[in-house]
Amino acid sequence: MHQAIPYRTCLTAGTRDSSRDLPLAGKANGVDPANVIRMVSENAVIIIGRRGCCLCHVVKRLLQGLGVNPPVYEFDENHEAAVAGQLSTHACCGAETVQFPAVFVGGKFFGGLERVMATHISGELVPILKDAGALWL
Repeated sequence: MHQAIPYRTCLTAGTRDSSRDLPLAGKANGVDPANVIRMVSENAVIIIGRRGCCLCHVVKRLLQGLGVNPPVYEFDENHEAAVAGQLSTHACCGAETVQFPAVFVGGKFFGGLERVMATHISGELVPILKDAGALWL
């Protein structure tokens, strides 16, 4: 009988996916804020959240169901304040405080799970993803 090969879009501290090549949070020298901001500006859709967060998984699966394969940037709990502070001071994020998981669409802060679900239910999410270049339907 054949065994399935596990598929991972999230990176852990010991692995690197060469096709995604996302920098890892939680290195020995800490979080590099420039990498977080660079990733937000370079990806049409990106999810940023705490390592092992079930809400990140829900957002990722919803977007994958629509045909988007977003990268997920995970960080350790002890780096949450540094990542949130860097994202809230960046011009792409209009909110004073960032709650995780944070979804960025087109280089701008879109919201969390509630906003993604609400726009999906109302039918507004697919046109937003098309405008950002994440879907080519």
